[in-house]
Amino acid sequence: MLDTKDFNFFESQNSFDFKGFFFKILTYWKWFLLSLVITFIIAYNVNIRKESLYGMESLIVVEDENNPFFTSNTSLVFNWGGTSDKVQTIITTLKSRSHNELVVDKLQYYVKYLKQGEYFFKDVYGEVPFYIEIDKAKGQLFGQLVKIKFISPTQYELSVDFGEATSASVVHYNDLSIRPVNVSGVFKKVYKINELVELPFLYFKLIIKSEAIDYTNQEYFLRFDDFNSTVASYRGLDVSADSKALSVIRLQLEGTNKYRLVEYLNTTVDVLRKIQLDSKNQFANNTISFIDSTLQEMEKQIKEAENELKEFRKGKNIFELEGEGNSSLLSSKLSNYDLERDAINRKMAYYNLLKNYLEKTTDYSKLPAPSVAGIDDPNVVGNISKLIQLSTERANMSYSVKNKKLFSDFEMEMESIKKVLLENITSAKSALYLDLSLINKNIASAEAEASVLPENKQEHIKITRKYNLKDKIYSTFLEKRSEAEIVKAANISDIKFLDPAKDVGGGLRGPKTSINYILAGFLGFLIPLTIVFILVLLDNKINTIEDIQKLTNIPIIGVIGKKDVESNLAVYEKPKSSLSESFRAIRSSLQFIYKKQQKQGAKTLMITSSISGEGKTFCSINLATVFALSDKNTIIVGLDLRKPRIFSDFKINNLIGVVNYLIGQKTLDEVIQKTSIAHLDVIPSGPIPPNPSELLMSESLAEMIEELKKRYDYIILDTPPVGLVSDALELVQFCDATLYVTRQGVTEKKMLNVVKEKHNRGELHNISVVLNDFQLNAIYGYGYGYGYGYGYGEAYHDDVQSKSKWGELMDKFWRKG
Repeated sequence: MLDTKDFNFFESQNSFDFKGFFFKILTYWKWFLLSLVITFIIAYNVNIRKESLYGMESLIVVEDENNPFFTSNTSLVFNWGGTSDKVQTIITTLKSRSHNELVVDKLQYYVKYLKQGEYFFKDVYGEVPFYIEIDKAKGQLFGQLVKIKFISPTQYELSVDFGEATSASVVHYNDLSIRPVNVSGVFKKVYKINELVELPFLYFKLIIKSEAIDYTNQEYFLRFDDFNSTVASYRGLDVSADSKALSVIRLQLEGTNKYRLVEYLNTTVDVLRKIQLDSKNQFANNTISFIDSTLQEMEKQIKEAENELKEFRKGKNIFELEGEGNSSLLSSKLSNYDLERDAINRKMAYYNLLKNYLEKTTDYSKLPAPSVAGIDDPNVVGNISKLIQLSTERANMSYSVKNKKLFSDFEMEMESIKKVLLENITSAKSALYLDLSLINKNIASAEAEASVLPENKQEHIKITRKYNLKDKIYSTFLEKRSEAEIVKAANISDIKFLDPAKDVGGGLRGPKTSINYILAGFLGFLIPLTIVFILVLLDNKINTIEDIQKLTNIPIIGVIGKKDVESNLAVYEKPKSSLSESFRAIRSSLQFIYKKQQKQGAKTLMITSSISGEGKTFCSINLATVFALSDKNTIIVGLDLRKPRIFSDFKINNLIGVVNYLIGQKTLDEVIQKTSIAHLDVIPSGPIPPNPSELLMSESLAEMIEELKKRYDYIILDTPPVGLVSDALELVQFCDATLYVTRQGVTEKKMLNVVKEKHNRGELHNISVVLNDFQLNAIYGYGYGYGYGYGYGEAYHDDVQSKSKWGELMDKFWRKG
C-alpha cells in the first residue's frame, strides 16, 4: 500500500529554485553557444536562398467628369453614379477575378522568363533580350522548364529535358484545356530568330528586342504556368481608399520582379479605365446602333417615296400641281400634322418596347436612349440611365462577388426603378393617346378641306406628304446620331493617374533578414533553455545542500569536494588541500558530537550510504586518515562483506579479514593489517561469505568491537549501503555516530526519504549527512577549489586557485543565497 512518506518528494518540490535554475543554465553555456551558432547558420542560409521581395504602388483619383457637350438641350444623359459609389465599385472591380483575367491575358503573365541563379531560378521578365509570341490555340508545355541558349546573334538552341517521362502536359490558353502529348529523353534543336517553333508541345516565335545587345552564350528559361493560378496570385493586389481623400485610391503590389509590378499596376488601371469608359459610352453606343438600324430602313422608304413622286410628276405641270393658295397651305399643314403624329407614334412604340423589355428580360445594358424617340422626360431618361448602370455593374460583379445580400440589394433597387418606369410609361401613354386623338382630328379636318381639290392635286399632296415625312424623320435621326457621336467622342474616363507606378529604385520589402536573425537568436536560446528546464524538472538527484535540507531535517555535517588524485588516499597524498580541510572540518564536527554525548574513551563511527558508488569507502579512508594524522590510533573495519573494496587502496590483500575472525579461523591480531600511514590500521572484510547478515549478527562481532575499543582511539566501520541491505542497521548498536554519505549527481532524492523514515523510527541515531563529490562549477557554472565544509573558513591550501572576478561575484551571490 502507498504510505504518506511516498509523497514526501512531491511535497518538497512546492517551490522552484529560480536562482539555482539560473546558475544551472550557466553550466550549459556550451549548449547555448552551439545552438545559437546552428540557428544563425540556418537563418543565414535561409536569407541567402530567398528572393528579394519588392513593393510598388500607384495612386489614382476618381472624379465625376462632366461631358463638355452636355447642355440643357442635349437629350442624351449619362450617369455612372456618385463618386463614393464609383470608388467602392472600382475597388471591387480591381480585385475581381474577371478583371484580373483580362489584365493577365493582355500581359501574358502566365509565361515566365527565368534565369538560373546560385540558389533559385530568378524571374528576369523585362531584363531578357527577347520575348515570345504564342498562338493561344496551340499547346504549350505546361509547368516545365524550356531552356533557351543563344549560340549567335541570329540563332538559339532550344532544349527540354523530359528525363524518363514518356508523356507531358500541354496547355491551350484559348480554352485553358490541358492535354497529354508523347515525349522522350532530351529534346534539342537550333532555331533562328523569328523562326516559328512548331512542335507537339511548343508553338511560338522568339523575337529579339530592338534594344538587346550582347546576349550570345546567355542561357534563359521559359515556363508556361497555370492561367488561373497566375490570376489568383495577382488578386492579392492591395487596393484601399485614402482615409483623408475618399476619391483617391492607392494600389500596392508585392513581388520578386519590379518590372512586372510596375507594368501590372499601370495596365490594370488602363484596363479599368477602358472598361469604365466603355460603360460610360454604352448609352451612346446603344443609341447609335438603334439609329443605324433605323436609318437603313428609312433610306429604302425615302427612295421609294422619292421615286413615286418623280413618277407622278412626269409629264405634268409642277407649278399647276403645287399651285398656290389653299393647295400649298393644305400640303404644308398636313405635312406638319404627319410629323407630329409620327413623333407621337415613335414615342408610343418606344414605350411599348421599353415595357416589353422591362417585363421579359433582366439585362438592360442594351437599352437605346429615349431621345431616339423624341422622349425628353427627365424622370424616364434618368431612370433608364440608372437601370443601364446597375445592370452593367451587376454583370461585372457577378464574376468576383459571392455575396447574395449584395445581389439582392441590386435586385431590389433595380426592381424599384422598373416599377417607377412602368408607372411613367402608363401615365405618358395616356397623355400621348390624347395628343394622338387631337392630331388625328386635325388631320381629318385638313384632309376634308383637300377633298374638294382636283384629283391630281389631291394625289400630289398625298405623295408629297409621304415623301416629306420620310425625309424629315431621316433628317431627325441623322441629327440624333450626330449628337450621340459627339457625346461619345467627348466622353472621358472618371479615373485618372495621380501617381503612376514607376521603378525609381528601392522598394525592397523583404526578405526580412533581421527578423530571421532575431528569430534565430530567440530559438537558439529557447531550445537549449527548454532542454535544460526539462532536465531540471526530471532531475531526481541530489545536487546541492538545499536539496538535502528540503528533503530531511537530518543535519549536514560536511561537504566533500571532488578528489584530484587517482587513489582514494587523497588526504594522505595532499594533506594541505582544500579536500583535506573538508575532512578535518567533519572531524571537528564529530568531536563536538562526541563531546555533546559526553563520550569518553574509544569512539566508534559508522559510515554508510544509500547505494554503491556514493563514496562511502572514500570517506571512510580519508576520515580515518585525518584521525591518524592527528596521532590518534585509528582502525578501519571493512564490514561491507558483499562488495569489499577497502583493501586495494592500501595495497594489502583481502585473503583474510573480518569474515575469518567471525567464523573463528583467525585471531584479531592475525586479521589486523598495518598500512603505510602511521597510527592507521585496517581490517579488510576477507573472503565473501554466503551468509553476511548472519555473521554481522553474531556475538563474535560484538567481541571484536569491544577488543578494538581497548586498542584504538577511533574505530571506523565501513558498512554496506543502508538503502540496499539491512546489514548496516545491525551495526548501529555498536556506533556512537553515523555518517550517511550522499554524492552530488548520484544519490536520488527519494533515497533520503528512506533514511529519514528510518531515522524517525529510531533505527538510525546520531546520524549526520555528508555531501560528497561536490562541485560548485558543476551546478552553478564556476568553481574556486575543491570544497568547503562547516566549521572552517577559507585557508591557504595547496590546490586553491585564484578566483576570477566572475567567480568572486558568483561566490558572493551563492553565499548570500
